[in-house]
Amino acid sequence: MSLVIDPRKNWTTAEAALAKETDPRRRQLLTTLIKHSKTESFADFDGLMATVSPAAHYHSFVSDDGAMNEAQSPKGKDGIAAYYGAIVETNCHRLEFEVDRLCVGENTITTEGLLKMAYPGGVLGTMGIDVPDKERFYLYRQRLMIVWDFDEEGLVLCEDSYGGPGEKFDGIADRPLAPDEIYEISAKDVA
Repeated sequence: MSLVIDPRKNWTTAEAALAKETDPRRRQLLTTLIKHSKTESFADFDGLMATVSPAAHYHSFVSDDGAMNEAQSPKGKDGIAAYYGAIVETNCHRLEFEVDRLCVGENTITTEGLLKMAYPGGVLGTMGIDVPDKERFYLYRQRLMIVWDFDEEGLVLCEDSYGGPGEKFDGIADRPLAPDEIYEISAKDVA
């Protein structure tokens, strides 16, 4: 079976940009973005939080549901730690964000591409979505743009997400994933 979700794609565009970048500040931002992506994919909570600024504040504009957007918009490092802690705890870190457009500025990086996420059936159940097997993962797809701001030390200040087209949760119960369709990140992948 071929892979449907390959988290290694989360940082390949940024690594390609870093290989060509000569500006020290832009290199710093790309390096942080790559580390952030790798540690999130590997569920390395401490490594992930080391990339986040103490003054961080995320904003989500992914859904038409204001309450869902607010829940996905943690404030402060403690709020962001709780947000990522819940992602790791609920096993919701298996995702692929294949970036096909990346723009690097002095304090901001913008990434855009297709997000694919392996949603645990049990989590979907708590969201009121009935799935045939709560032990399986189900495919969520959406076009996504993220605007990343960084502080003076090059740490993530914001990860502001803007959602585009895709099936999202519509019909997700009909998109089960087999275990061999999800690449499992190992330490060698994030070294």
